[in-house]
Amino acid sequence: MTTSRGLLPRSTPAAAGVSSRAVAAMLDDLEARSVECHSLMIVRHGDVVAEGWWSPFSPERPHLLYSLTKSFTSIAVGLAIADGLLSLDDRVVDVLPEHVPADVSAQGRRITVHHLLSMTAGHAADSLEEAWGLEPHDLVRGFLRVPFTEPEGTRHAYDNSTTYVLARMVEKVTGRGLPELLDDRLFGPMGIDHAEWDRVGSGASFGFHGLHLTTEAVAAFGELLMRGGRWGEQQLVPREWVELATRRHVATQHVEGAVEGADAWCGYGYQFWMSRHGYRAHGAYGQRCVVVPSHDLVVAVTGATEPQDVLDAIWEHLLPGMDAPASAADDEVLAERLRGLSLAPVKGSADRGRSVRAGVIASSADSALAEGTSVVVDPVDGGWAVRIGPSLDLLVGHGAWRESAPLGRPVVAAGAWQGDAFVADLYVITTPHRVRLEVDAGAGTAVATWSTVPLTGPRLEPHLRSPLMTRPDVA
Repeated sequence: MTTSRGLLPRSTPAAAGVSSRAVAAMLDDLEARSVECHSLMIVRHGDVVAEGWWSPFSPERPHLLYSLTKSFTSIAVGLAIADGLLSLDDRVVDVLPEHVPADVSAQGRRITVHHLLSMTAGHAADSLEEAWGLEPHDLVRGFLRVPFTEPEGTRHAYDNSTTYVLARMVEKVTGRGLPELLDDRLFGPMGIDHAEWDRVGSGASFGFHGLHLTTEAVAAFGELLMRGGRWGEQQLVPREWVELATRRHVATQHVEGAVEGADAWCGYGYQFWMSRHGYRAHGAYGQRCVVVPSHDLVVAVTGATEPQDVLDAIWEHLLPGMDAPASAADDEVLAERLRGLSLAPVKGSADRGRSVRAGVIASSADSALAEGTSVVVDPVDGGWAVRIGPSLDLLVGHGAWRESAPLGRPVVAAGAWQGDAFVADLYVITTPHRVRLEVDAGAGTAVATWSTVPLTGPRLEPHLRSPLMTRPDVA
């Protein structure tokens, strides 16, 4: 597998003026709050000073970034503007006339690149579901058809559709796909050669989510921003754009169902969130790239939950540890702890020789498997072979993780017998998501429950394919 390790130089916390005890206190806090992190990387003065992955997650694997992707789309917009191909005042209806509905409203005609970047087009809430429903094959057209309830430029509403429209505008004016443009202008020069994108049914990238990168690539992105778009001797992104995109353009409002705390209300830039300290690129279920210029600090985090807790832990423990007393002995204690991070495999017995056959009960619409799907569990050396449906074959370890890739993307799994039930955790390891499979041998039934349900749909199989192909333009 291709790896991006080596994008950033390494140092020690003490050498960079970071207290290892402060980092340890942050980890203690996250553990106390039961926050499931998958990786952590701390960069100070341009050097990685602390890094860790909770096994079975590992440094070389890309991780689905969800809406952290939006900040990369913002950079693509900045590149198009720098090339003279786009401007903040350009209107959607002028750049994408083939997507404009005949009855587009007067406000729809006025929506500009600025409104899209700042998510101030005038929708009351996220327009994505309604736009999909109105135009399953043309989200740009659907976006323009969703009623605008506020004057443009006056109120922020987190709206995924705006970023999708931006991606299509960039592609129209540059004549290149968003992934290809960023490969050429950003990822390639930075040495990132593993970027992977989920896509809509037509093959276009979402723009608002779907990018997979390693933790180090995310941290390197933060460092690029910290340096005003400069990478080594190359100015990859105009400094003016970085400064414009990462400053506050609009106040933020409460989002129904949001679990963020104080940092959610610090304002919004151009596809970047402002924070109590610095700013951040932010994705669902705990994907973070936090940039704190006042401390020359970047923190990259991936995970499976979306609490304010991660940001609180950074502010309450890590920041006070900047330029605090530090020692080489503390650094070694921290390094040893970071090397041993892990998520616990399912506990229970091997019960070697025992097989079970069952059918799935899909008691919820969010079930990872459809009602009646067959599940067969047979013992093999070191664990079990699990067949789901007619052809989805997975390996499950006992007391250790086993990997398989039946449809392209890897699944890392561990399980055990707990009385009359076979229980396994199936990590879709390049995403934040895990399926808990429970098979009741006595009843001959099984359930498959997501730890966190993927935003692009609950069925397991599409998430095992690369790329994931899904809405909005799938018939």
